[in-house]
Amino acid sequence: MIDTVMFDLDGTLLRFSQDVFLDAYLGELKKVFVKLDIDTESAISAVLAGTKAMIANDGSMLNSKRFWDKFADSLALSNERRKNIEAACDMFYLNEFNKVRSVVEPNDVPRRIVKELKTKGYSIVLATNPLFPACAVMTRLDWIGLTPWDFKHVTHYANCKYCKPNPEYYLEIFASIGKKPEQCLMVGNSPVDDMCVSLLGAETFLVTDYLENRTGVDITAHRRGALTELESYLAALPVLKI
Repeated sequence: MIDTVMFDLDGTLLRFSQDVFLDAYLGELKKVFVKLDIDTESAISAVLAGTKAMIANDGSMLNSKRFWDKFADSLALSNERRKNIEAACDMFYLNEFNKVRSVVEPNDVPRRIVKELKTKGYSIVLATNPLFPACAVMTRLDWIGLTPWDFKHVTHYANCKYCKPNPEYYLEIFASIGKKPEQCLMVGNSPVDDMCVSLLGAETFLVTDYLENRTGVDITAHRRGALTELESYLAALPVLKI
């Protein structure tokens, strides 16, 4: 029986085009590197290299360490310089990052869905690809009127050793929340990154408003629909407790 609902964030609860978001995000992030007197092209290349390193993480270290090791190595940074840049980036995610909110389509559905599921007794997990620090996740949640405390568990780069679509990422979550895949429903907008959890035995719902399916993966096996259709589907789930 399903008693846990897991949500992807970007393109699912947060309604935006991934390409538009990345352009806005990297544009603002470049300003941080300008202030730090770092060549912006080299810095963005290091960010992308660090992101690739996290996606390929083998579980031997946290994603955060994997990212910053690769970033620092790419720019030949000293430990002190690395720490200063990391601190500056954390401040960015709590402040200037909010300018990227302009690319997000306003919508009350995500907040309504989470509120109703909590009222009905479901455990709720934010299963966002752990490529960002916790402060960046908190800021993005604020854009839709939610907080990390609305969820039983929130993934970010400092509490995960794998990334989507590696099944180990989902196994980490199941272990952390003490649930079996069969107890969980995963909601996301990527048939590759999110729906892959079905191979472990979890239920799935593919949100199609901002579908990410560049390779044309067959999606017919998955329950799917717009965010409003997801709301109707979740509303029909039984009450677990009052």
